[in-house]
Amino acid sequence: MHNTSEVGSDTISKRGWIPYWSAKRHLTCGNPSPHSAYSSKIFPWRGSAPSKLKTANAALVLCLNIDVDPPDVIKTSPCAVLECWVDPHTLPSHKALEAIGTNLQHQFEGLSLKIPYKPILDPSYEDLRRFCVTLRKQAKDDTVCFYYNGHGVPKPTPSGELWCFNRNYTQYIPVSLMELQGWLGSPGVYIWDCSAAGNLLTNFNIFAERRDQEVFNTRGGYPDGMQPYMHSLQLAACLAHEQLPSCPELPADIFTSCLTSPIDIALRYFIMTHHLPNNTTPDMVMQLPGDLKDRRTPLGELNWIFTAITDTIAWTTFPRDIFTRLYRSDLLIASLFRNFLLAERIMKNYHCTPHTYPPLPPTNTHPLWSAWDLAVDTCLRQLPDLLSKVPSAGNATPSLGPAVARTGRIGQQGPRGNTTGPQGEKPYQYVPSRFFADQLTAFEVWISRGGSALTKRGPLSLPVPNGGPGFEDGLVADGHAGGRGLNTQHSDELVPRKPPDQLPIVLQVLLSQPHRLRALILLSQFVDLGPWAVNLVLTIGIFPYISKLLQAAGQDLRPVLIFIWARIMAVDPSVQVDLHNTGGFKYFANVLGLTDDQPQHSLPNSSEHKAMCAFILATVSRDFYHGQMACWRERVFDSCFEKLKENDFLLRQWSALCIAQIWEGNDEIKVYGVDRGTQDKLVPLLSDASPEVRAAAMYALGTFMGASGSADPAKQGGGGSGTQYQLEERVHFRMEVAVVTGATVVAKEDASPMVRKELLVLISCLVKEWRGYFVVCAWIYWEEDRKWRTEMNPQPREEEVTSQAMSEWLDSFADDDAVREENRVLLSSFFTIFVALLELTVDPYHEVATNAQTITDYVMALLLASPFYRLDCTTLDSPPVPPSYHGSAAGPHSRGPSLQSSPLMPRPPTPTTSRPSLKRADTVASTFSGVTSTLRRTSSFASVLRSFAGGIAFPSVEEGRVPPSPLPGFSTPSRLDATQSRPPSPNLNFAQYASPYSRPPTPTRASLPSSPTEYAPQPDYTPLNVMEALMEEDMVRLRARRRSGAHGRRHAPDLSGLGGDLSSPCGSTFSTDSGSVPLGCGTGNGLRDVLPLKSSFFDWCCEYFKEPQMRQAEADEPGSVQYNYQVWRQQRNEQLITEAQPQTLQAERVQWDRPVANLQVNGNPLSMALHSYDPHLVVANDTDMISVWDWSQRKRLNYFCNGNPRGTSITSLHIINQDVGGIIMTGSADGIIRLYRNYDPALDQGPLQMVSSFRALDEMISVRRGTGIVMDWRQVGGTLLVGGDSRIIGVWEGHTELHVLNLETNSESPVTAIVSDHTSVSTFLAAFADGVIKMFDRRLEEEDAIVRTYQSHPSWVQNVKYHPRYSGQFLSTSLAGDVRLWDVRGPERPIHTLDLHPGGLSTFDVHPQTAVFSTTSALTPANWRHQRLLLHSMTDFNVLSSMMLPTGLPVYSRRPPSSYIPRYTSFAFHPLEMMYAVGEPDGTVKLMGSKLS
Repeated sequence: MHNTSEVGSDTISKRGWIPYWSAKRHLTCGNPSPHSAYSSKIFPWRGSAPSKLKTANAALVLCLNIDVDPPDVIKTSPCAVLECWVDPHTLPSHKALEAIGTNLQHQFEGLSLKIPYKPILDPSYEDLRRFCVTLRKQAKDDTVCFYYNGHGVPKPTPSGELWCFNRNYTQYIPVSLMELQGWLGSPGVYIWDCSAAGNLLTNFNIFAERRDQEVFNTRGGYPDGMQPYMHSLQLAACLAHEQLPSCPELPADIFTSCLTSPIDIALRYFIMTHHLPNNTTPDMVMQLPGDLKDRRTPLGELNWIFTAITDTIAWTTFPRDIFTRLYRSDLLIASLFRNFLLAERIMKNYHCTPHTYPPLPPTNTHPLWSAWDLAVDTCLRQLPDLLSKVPSAGNATPSLGPAVARTGRIGQQGPRGNTTGPQGEKPYQYVPSRFFADQLTAFEVWISRGGSALTKRGPLSLPVPNGGPGFEDGLVADGHAGGRGLNTQHSDELVPRKPPDQLPIVLQVLLSQPHRLRALILLSQFVDLGPWAVNLVLTIGIFPYISKLLQAAGQDLRPVLIFIWARIMAVDPSVQVDLHNTGGFKYFANVLGLTDDQPQHSLPNSSEHKAMCAFILATVSRDFYHGQMACWRERVFDSCFEKLKENDFLLRQWSALCIAQIWEGNDEIKVYGVDRGTQDKLVPLLSDASPEVRAAAMYALGTFMGASGSADPAKQGGGGSGTQYQLEERVHFRMEVAVVTGATVVAKEDASPMVRKELLVLISCLVKEWRGYFVVCAWIYWEEDRKWRTEMNPQPREEEVTSQAMSEWLDSFADDDAVREENRVLLSSFFTIFVALLELTVDPYHEVATNAQTITDYVMALLLASPFYRLDCTTLDSPPVPPSYHGSAAGPHSRGPSLQSSPLMPRPPTPTTSRPSLKRADTVASTFSGVTSTLRRTSSFASVLRSFAGGIAFPSVEEGRVPPSPLPGFSTPSRLDATQSRPPSPNLNFAQYASPYSRPPTPTRASLPSSPTEYAPQPDYTPLNVMEALMEEDMVRLRARRRSGAHGRRHAPDLSGLGGDLSSPCGSTFSTDSGSVPLGCGTGNGLRDVLPLKSSFFDWCCEYFKEPQMRQAEADEPGSVQYNYQVWRQQRNEQLITEAQPQTLQAERVQWDRPVANLQVNGNPLSMALHSYDPHLVVANDTDMISVWDWSQRKRLNYFCNGNPRGTSITSLHIINQDVGGIIMTGSADGIIRLYRNYDPALDQGPLQMVSSFRALDEMISVRRGTGIVMDWRQVGGTLLVGGDSRIIGVWEGHTELHVLNLETNSESPVTAIVSDHTSVSTFLAAFADGVIKMFDRRLEEEDAIVRTYQSHPSWVQNVKYHPRYSGQFLSTSLAGDVRLWDVRGPERPIHTLDLHPGGLSTFDVHPQTAVFSTTSALTPANWRHQRLLLHSMTDFNVLSSMMLPTGLPVYSRRPPSSYIPRYTSFAFHPLEMMYAVGEPDGTVKLMGSKLS
């Protein structure tokens, strides 16, 4: 398999075919992936659950009554006597009791020094109650620890009573647990060290549950801060029927010893159960030198290993929520429960069963205990050498006889033993344990040997209950959303493997300087696996350690720390507060500010790590004012500003996004940004080669203009660019308009719908703040469009209201030409934006169109509620003028609607066409004429666009979102059913239309008069008054904004004193006319605040840091299903190419009439494309339907609608990315290119989806007979050439999705064919309808790009193709039937001419591999029942085959099926095999091939 993998990879690199339109942005369009590991909720790793515990103080109750045995205990002889490592019989009883109490306190302090411990020695009932009540008062709502040693009193009773004494110690006094709970309250941690301790644990829970139930029944629950009694923790030494062990080798309080001095008891237990090597005696073992707190000493190293092992045992055994609560909430609780595992291991060997509440699974047989025994054994083997170099007068501990009184080692502050030998003798060098190094190696093996691969659910997979909430929704760790690869229904079942047991040990290794870098590298590789891995690491408790490492000065740690922190911030952004409070963000700010001229601070992969720093700082700033200001003060804004010109696209992208989050909603930083010219620096990035960078720059401009960058869906944004108090009012106004205008002009034709979506967010911000100007533009557009349509349909001419109003408005500035020009330019800018907005409402990409419709409807709702509606000269309420689809109704209305004689726009050219067509702006213009008064509040204004766009479907809407209502008189085509009439939806189609109305009420005469005449009296204001009022109202809104927060953080301004709420959609402030009729928008107060739109682009970008970066994607991973499939494809493709090569010479001499398959398609197959490697045929009919066929099985695979407007056709068809599968690319006469994936359902890739769509031709000229759009796709290099009904040929790059070049055709005729030179990446041929063929060279200046012109054809050039064998030669043919062969190296005349079809020619094509071309005859009134098909050899120009094919037409039609395609039939050669397809008008498609042996 290894060899075949290499072959596949070599093939891909050798052929240089890169799949285009296959990146993540094409599958998501900037929408975060749903139901993935990235969107899973983070597990509460901080222990912030309601049951979080924090210990405030502790009561250490000792009921020993030394020298007096309780009546129910019969002691053996000898028996265990040590209490806290003190033999009570070696001292007077009161001294012994004090020594035991002191030792116990020291042992607990070894667990946690921050907690005050109160020893309560042999207490009476009253003393116990008093101490308990006092401790609860001191602890308030925190946890109280209650330790009870009952070795000197009777065992607890089955009813739940423990014992203490009376004041004279003459009686045992029972204390009920009900009383104890009342004294100590909740929460608490209880340690029961006595025989029959299970009675206490069981009854405590019974009483606690009873108390909690009573509180819930009477008061409905506990007040804030209080926890139920059942949240208390308990550790019991044995079950209710068990007795504590009395083995004399063990201490009497073995349970306490395990909990508080685990290393001492663990070493003693090891001595008892193992044969010691090298004559090591028990006395020697107990003299093990070192300090528990110093990990470099033998004793400290053992303590460190013990902590790592018990942590790991708990992590691998207990549920995640239990682990987090017990081991990551409180230091004392974590130590107690960690040491409890040792108690369980030791005491179960003595028929004693320690247990806890909450109950924990048994761990005494865990495999890691063997690792502990090995570590102890390794250490003790060095003990003789260690002790032999120690002076006899050192700190050696006496022997461990039963009469020795000695404190526990954990409580010791000083070192034990001494490794320095006698003077002059070199001390023995202790060899550290290999435990941690071996565990890191095991962890490394897990990662490098398949641990990162996904698996099916089972014993080896990540357990769902341990994954926490949100992990049930498909844990796909490699970042591929559903429906992205092959067999996705299987990949959805795959989950991460069970994490390695060494994960908690890696955490402990971070404490060690020698192993730290290696541990961090392994940790970074682990968190790279996905959010689930980050979640596990956080749950284990890495955060405090990784935070402290930010204070380390070592440069070798910087790359890995940055990487890990980026993953943490991506999964849990809430740590922004921690980074701010601890100052940790400065670490990343310093790295981001490094420059390349500082070699002493060099960083590997500098750009990528700086991009991670920018992401971390952007997350620190998001939704966090203090984080914004802190980053600003650390010059993060300046660093990002400088990084906008870096070469690395990821760094440019995140620099822009970091700026976006730093100044989002922060007026002070916006002022600083404007002073630096940041907004002007971002606009050039809108032409960046990376679509992600372009969208990021647009996002940054959006937050600058008031869009919300918040993660909170409820935060909508608004407020424009803030106060900008340093600017003059008009300068501020012009700046906001200039920013949006510049962005609109650059990005409205961007090929990436993700960028166009961000543009709409930016436009919505401007509409929100300057809605009065947009209402004026909408009114002008409406009136001008109505007047234009009246000219197209002879009706009474309306008075030129807009021209007069515009002239009067401009005349009002007659005193100052500069002000006049400024205002004219400003309104022109608004009008440009408004026209672009209307064009985006019919964008071919659903999400873009839906968002644009939301903005447009908002403006139109304001217009219909404005005083414009009440003018007697308005046409807002007049019956609509339906658009005409014959004559020249649509032709001249090109890019944007004109303002006729308005000073804003020039007058359009005179109509000259007679061919039915539908230009983009005609669809836009139909908007205004198609809105009737009945649609005013009950239907989306933009829904009319859908009616004219051929029934394009948009997302369904919810309550409060108005469903589309078709325009009366226009219905969707009846030829299609409901599903087929809609073009395929994108993969993530999340955009939702938002109506400007809260609900769609029925219009009433009171609220919405049907005509202006219902007003009495008629308003006496003019359109000029309305325009001025609306514009002045916008300026008042600006002034209020500028006053609201001049310095610092902006808050919502209080505008009550201005007479209206300026933050409402139409808050009118002051404007009234003489009749006290409010001007401005005051009548639209019922509208919803649907603007500005909210972007999800930042969240989408954050997913990059949740996806694996250190390993290959699943499709590139050898052995994966996707990888194997692609390797198989490459091998299959190479085999097909190898098999086809010998046939190329034979095919030039044989007949081509061998039948292969007959298909019957719907409609007239006017465009066809055959797949090079798969048996797929794509057919487009004369309207907008596309079918995909498997010609080998004669089976239709798919059938769908392209979505081009009615009256247009699909005029160009290609299959791209054929090496790796295929994407269908269509070009239609409306100038739109659309791309579709997953057209073969047999591959289980998911439903058919639109990958992308964009407007490829900007200016479509009006001609009598056009070609729509003509494309040529070059897979090597990803270049798309687009021409057609245009005076330019556009050059687009598939990789960057940019329009990189416009070449003037210098012709008034449309382009009929484009073909690239397969030997050169720079030259191509273009044929024209006037018979001219031109050769272009992209390397030259635009005016010099035409290098050759061929003018021999008498009429329309039907096609032009390069010679498949001889470079420099090409063939062309015209509708007149002549075929000509040219040589670019010779004169501009043909070297060979054939006149094959005197009656006219229909199709012409050249086989890409062999020197064979084909022609079909045109259908004429004299010969339309059959069509002649000729196949010629280009070697000797002999006819290889001649056939008469029936057309199947019942009658002859003088007009072709499509006005854009001057033929009735279609023809296409197979790109590789010796076969072809020919389509006839009756829907018959014949596939035929050559007769090869």
